[in-house]
Amino acid sequence: MTKKIILLSLCSLLLAPCSAVEAQQPTKVTRIGFLDASTASGSAVLVEAFRQEMSKLGWIEGKNISIEYQSAESKGPSRLTELAAELVRLKVDLIVVTEGTSALAAKKATTAIPIVMTNVGDPVAAGLIASLARPGGNVTGLSGLSPELITKRLEVLKDAVPKLARVGLLRPVGGGIGQDLQMKELRPTALALKLELEEIGTQPDPKGLENAFQTAKDKQVRRL
Repeated sequence: MTKKIILLSLCSLLLAPCSAVEAQQPTKVTRIGFLDASTASGSAVLVEAFRQEMSKLGWIEGKNISIEYQSAESKGPSRLTELAAELVRLKVDLIVVTEGTSALAAKKATTAIPIVMTNVGDPVAAGLIASLARPGGNVTGLSGLSPELITKRLEVLKDAVPKLARVGLLRPVGGGIGQDLQMKELRPTALALKLELEEIGTQPDPKGLENAFQTAKDKQVRRL
């Protein structure tokens, strides 16, 4: 019996350091890439909302996640391609994209890293996923179905104001695949409704929007 007690004690002493080492192992920090086509200031509200919602789920920046922010500053697809490649080089665990153009850049950069889109107008038409029911590949997330909805909004506006002849449409400068898909649906709908579209370019920030609304006012158009 004494020998057994001694043997058990030795085993406990040998195992104790291993348990202590395991307990001291740091929590793995998940690395997230945030890819945005617009400006850092323009996406600040979205980024803050993203941080807050992740925190509610227990994912806290600086504790168990780190976020690599990449903004193309409205410089177009080529800049997004460079930034997407940089995120892949940094070996992030996940890439979050804000719209269609950044989603396409991320998809071209990697087929292995999961990509989550926050709001893409028509991911199927954009070639990001196979279908809404079975997206396949490494891209998932949310779709605003904006091509279908924007034409419906125009129809509702015409019903509400039957004598309406001209409508101002605010479009972020630089565009993107999401905008192209919307316009492909919207322009023929406007013709069918006998409406003239006044397309007004704008920057996605308070000053840019202020200028765009002033332009719309000067042109005396209703805004969509």
